[in-house]
Amino acid sequence: MEEQRVISPMGRIHMVPMDEIEGFEVRPGMYEVNGATAIPVGVNFTVYSYGATSCELLLFHRMEEEPYAVLPFPEHYRVGKVYSMIVFGLNIQDFEYAYRMDGPYDVSRGLLFNKDQILLDIYAKAVTGQSQWGRPRKEGGFYKARVVKDDFDWGRNRNPRIPMEDLIIYEMHVRGFTKHGSSGVEYPGTFAGLMEKIPYLKELGVNAVELMPIFEFDEVKDQRIVDGRQVMDYWGYNTVSFFAPNTSYAGQTEYNREGTELKTLIRALNENGIECILDVVFNHTAEGNELGPCFSFKGFDNNIYYMLTPDGHYYNFSGCGNTLNCNHPIVQQMILECLRYWTTAYHVDGFRFDLASILGRNEDGTPMSKPPLLQSLAFDPILGDVKLIAEAWDAGGLYQVGSFPAWSRWAEWNGRYRDDMRDFLKGDYGMAHTAAARITGSLDIYDPRYRGYNASVNFLNCHDGFTLWDMYSYSTKHNEANGWQNTDGCDDNRSWNCGAEGETDKEDILALRRRLAKNAVTVLMLSRGTPMFLAGDEFLNTQFGNNNAYCQDNEISWLDWTYLEKNREHFEYVKNVIRIRKEHDVLRRFSGNCSLGLPEIQVAEPDAHTRVLRVFYAGRNHDGSGDDIVCLAVNVYWEAQSFRLPRLPGHMVWHVEADSFGTYLPEGVPQAGRDGTLHGHEVYMGPRSVLVLTAGSRQRF
Repeated sequence: MEEQRVISPMGRIHMVPMDEIEGFEVRPGMYEVNGATAIPVGVNFTVYSYGATSCELLLFHRMEEEPYAVLPFPEHYRVGKVYSMIVFGLNIQDFEYAYRMDGPYDVSRGLLFNKDQILLDIYAKAVTGQSQWGRPRKEGGFYKARVVKDDFDWGRNRNPRIPMEDLIIYEMHVRGFTKHGSSGVEYPGTFAGLMEKIPYLKELGVNAVELMPIFEFDEVKDQRIVDGRQVMDYWGYNTVSFFAPNTSYAGQTEYNREGTELKTLIRALNENGIECILDVVFNHTAEGNELGPCFSFKGFDNNIYYMLTPDGHYYNFSGCGNTLNCNHPIVQQMILECLRYWTTAYHVDGFRFDLASILGRNEDGTPMSKPPLLQSLAFDPILGDVKLIAEAWDAGGLYQVGSFPAWSRWAEWNGRYRDDMRDFLKGDYGMAHTAAARITGSLDIYDPRYRGYNASVNFLNCHDGFTLWDMYSYSTKHNEANGWQNTDGCDDNRSWNCGAEGETDKEDILALRRRLAKNAVTVLMLSRGTPMFLAGDEFLNTQFGNNNAYCQDNEISWLDWTYLEKNREHFEYVKNVIRIRKEHDVLRRFSGNCSLGLPEIQVAEPDAHTRVLRVFYAGRNHDGSGDDIVCLAVNVYWEAQSFRLPRLPGHMVWHVEADSFGTYLPEGVPQAGRDGTLHGHEVYMGPRSVLVLTAGSRQRF
């Protein structure tokens, strides 16, 4: 046989076929390279299993259900628990592949090997079988994988590496962001459609997008018909493959170049100063419990990949049927390799971990004080610059907001910020002191000695729960469209309908809702920590009271872009408070001592003279040119209030930068010729309103 050469991770080696199987020239492969990898002489296939006794590689013509070749791995091609084989002469465009594993079948021991079960490669970089959204696989169909050609030209692209405290995170669903006909994009519901909206994102002022799950998932797995309408797994929190992008999110077919459109999107975002954070789901998979399918992890090593009870059943700390055994060394290795792959191959800027407390559970389900997986991710060199954000709770009752194992590296979705601030902003009694703690960085939760100052991701609304508009339009959830008799979704919404449940034509109620929405976004943007808000909240998008729209691939979940013009005033207001946050370092970090001797943060809580909560930030301008003083004043009371501002030196005055009631700024934001300069120090605030004031020179324009 003719000698061939190839560069491998082991260096320049001689690639000489050593055997022939089913007419294919083969040789032992590169055991340390998991998955299927194209090399100059063919393709390297590497797969492992601790319990299997043999392994077969199946090759399929594209879109075919019967393999055209079955190549058993010779026993001497197995090293330890790893099977690896190079198949010469394969053109990656001509085939798809899968595996079959043989071994013991004993449910009580968690062993589910079946020599007839076709399995998807756990390390597959692209998945076939369901590439068109909403179209199920053929009856009896199964997942297969493709080999991806990784030659994307990143040019001189560098990640923005925006400091955590400077981020303004915008959470979105890739499909829902542009699927509605009003979006006006060429490729609605896709990565390409999102890319068309980058100018909009820049105008809004956000500098990070957090994409809800984009790993390959099966949206039709649990599809049902409810009142004549199809519902499905729209959100995507049921992963099929951790290494593969969801092919149905691509605007055009990408045979063997899967991920190109996503990479193009991330490159474009980065070039425009916007980071890309992925919402990742390592707490469970789409294989479900004992009644669920077996298409990958169960067939390779069920008792390793999942937490099992002593009799072989599945622990369900995820609420989705199974729980990944994240702190088993094999699973830990898989997750680490996965995140490294997305960091290097896709230039991802950060990861938000769904139900992250599961990642800290031991193999028997008990919480660990120093979970090895979380520690490994915190100190991994390749992940050294990416953001790690935890949803610090799970469906099994483990709530770790403020106590998540962090090594001063992990940030958290601050669920207590959401709950406490929702209570405060709708006027609940006795919340001012707690609200002040949340606004000033939640240092009572995140001790800076152990967590630093960047642990809190502040939010009031996200995909899970009411939108901002619905938070002030509904006092109870309305999830009937989901088909569970309104029993699903959270009941602890801390919302208020302002006097009428849902849609109304009463202008006084609508005006109050609009004002409360402005109050909420103002306080969010002027709180220490990293702000995050839900796509569409900037123009008051609604989900019609559905607070658990996980299955709604329709107008309930899709952003209706007509609201952008209907609620242009709110959009301009949101842009303005984002601008304020960006222009004033004191809102985000300590910026040097104020020359007037004012403390970095000072809180004036409601007292006998006023019900207004006031938070003062003081420091230096980022360019060192002078003092930077900002006051956030919040009146959640139903009557007008007044208070006195501190006196300033003669060359300085107070300016109103944002005004949700319109007392000083009729349109809520500064306008040419009306900059909101205060004359005097007595401030009047309308009922249920906020003001943002800054101290500056008398001449502004």
